[in-house]
Amino acid sequence: MLHWQTRSEEETVALGAEVAEILPRRGVVLLRGNLGAGKTTLAKGIARGRCAARPEDVSSPTFTLIHEYGSPVRVYHVDLYRIETAGQAASLGLDELFDRDALVLIEWGEKFPELLPAARTEIYIERVADEVRTVRLVTEPGP
Repeated sequence: MLHWQTRSEEETVALGAEVAEILPRRGVVLLRGNLGAGKTTLAKGIARGRCAARPEDVSSPTFTLIHEYGSPVRVYHVDLYRIETAGQAASLGLDELFDRDALVLIEWGEKFPELLPAARTEIYIERVADEVRTVRLVTEPGP
């Protein structure tokens, strides 16, 4: 497990770029944390670190559900916050994304663990003060 603390939005984006370097080239990463914890902010940095998008071009996919970054796509950013059932989540074609040669970042994926691959990385983001976040990275090796 790796652990960091950030003290601003800029530091969280910079941390995301650093984390992008240690994440696998392809795979699934759950971004876990309460509303406003900084999941999308960290995703901005990961997309930048993967040379897939500038931070200002990355936004929350809360309403569109999936954003693609890079050409060819290097990062998929998924948000399942508004999805209510596993059937709705499955209809998004997540299993197809998991097979692609890209990193799949998922916010609120813990709502549907049955749809996720066992081998994945989970990043926990917690807001501990106004601008202060703690970030923990845990790798699940799978079966």
